[in-house]
Amino acid sequence: METYVELDVDLPEEIAELRDAVHRFAKNVLRPAAIALDRLADPHQVIERGSRLWDFMRSAYALGYHTATLPEELGGLGLHGLGLHVFLEELGWGSADLAISLAVAGFPFTALAQTGDREMIERYVRPFVADREAKYIGCWPVTEPAHGSDWGTSILDDNDPTNNGGRVIARRDGDCYVINGQKAAWVSNGTISTHGLTYLMTAAHNGSPRAAAAAFIPFDLPGVSKGRPLNKLGQRALNQGEIFFDNVRVPAKYMLASPDDFQLAGARVLSSANGTMGAVFTGVARSAFEAAFDYSRQRVQGGKPICEHQLVQRRLFDMFTKVEACRRLSRAAMIYNDRAPIPALEYAMASKTFCTQAAFDIASDAVQLFGGNGLSKEYPVEKIFRDARAALIEDGTNDVLSLAGMQLILMRG
Repeated sequence: METYVELDVDLPEEIAELRDAVHRFAKNVLRPAAIALDRLADPHQVIERGSRLWDFMRSAYALGYHTATLPEELGGLGLHGLGLHVFLEELGWGSADLAISLAVAGFPFTALAQTGDREMIERYVRPFVADREAKYIGCWPVTEPAHGSDWGTSILDDNDPTNNGGRVIARRDGDCYVINGQKAAWVSNGTISTHGLTYLMTAAHNGSPRAAAAAFIPFDLPGVSKGRPLNKLGQRALNQGEIFFDNVRVPAKYMLASPDDFQLAGARVLSSANGTMGAVFTGVARSAFEAAFDYSRQRVQGGKPICEHQLVQRRLFDMFTKVEACRRLSRAAMIYNDRAPIPALEYAMASKTFCTQAAFDIASDAVQLFGGNGLSKEYPVEKIFRDARAALIEDGTNDVLSLAGMQLILMRG
């Protein structure tokens, strides 16, 4: 039974076709792989070459899904706005962990493509687009052992180094930067990535103040090393781990966002990241509701299916309403920020915080409706619940993002 009506009556046919294709992929490939990987006890098993992770990645790359945000003229899918939201929602419906892994895989290559640097595009972007074996995997190293959500909101501080104490430092040395420091264990795709759009602090030899910047770093350079895969409560199919930089030399042109333009570039990146989370966890919320809805029609208590009990009906309708609210907000924010020359970051933050909280609440309600079975790994809601809990922390904790979003609203006022 179709539980949702597409309220966008003008949804383009090509986006509807994309939605259906990605949904089939999420149902038949992504979700089974995520469930199998979630059950592995050791996170090293997730990334071993014979694991289901690589089957999933190769299947996704074969369809070009790793190039979702890259322009068509470079061979990418060229998704943006509504089309990108539909794509991400369906992946999130399949499973949050692998949806995030796939979305992050293309992140640094999209940033590099936006520079227009032909030499770097030919060297890095086109091989990534042509990849069908998941040989190229991107990541976004931001969080550090002593700095997490404050990195993401540092753009509100006009690049004031006293408010941002990042410890990954890039020092200029001729036509290169020399990078030292450590990124924390929460870097998505961290231990399997080949390239990263890395947030860092620059420092000149003349003692000028440190300032935030972002560099494209190939991880096959001397001095780059990785930590162990992180063992987590939820999103266990999403590989995460530390990255270390020990006198890593990168050409100066690889500094994609200098201190002079980091604030605007950082706002665009955070808007994209938060918008992605809103779309993905709209799908997660939907998957939790649909699981509970289907179960309520099958589970009999008191002589009838539990969906015929009024208290269950009320809970299900509240869940249904929250899912639709997630979709409306996250779609609107993504469409607007795709078109706006300066993103409305507070709306991306609202999308992330609202949709992840709603996904967690809906997953919790789903567990309750499943009763004791909701605690069993034989049913999907136990995993969805654990995956959704992680979202209240990742990509900026909801508390910190809410405060930052309100700061932006006050500034606009």
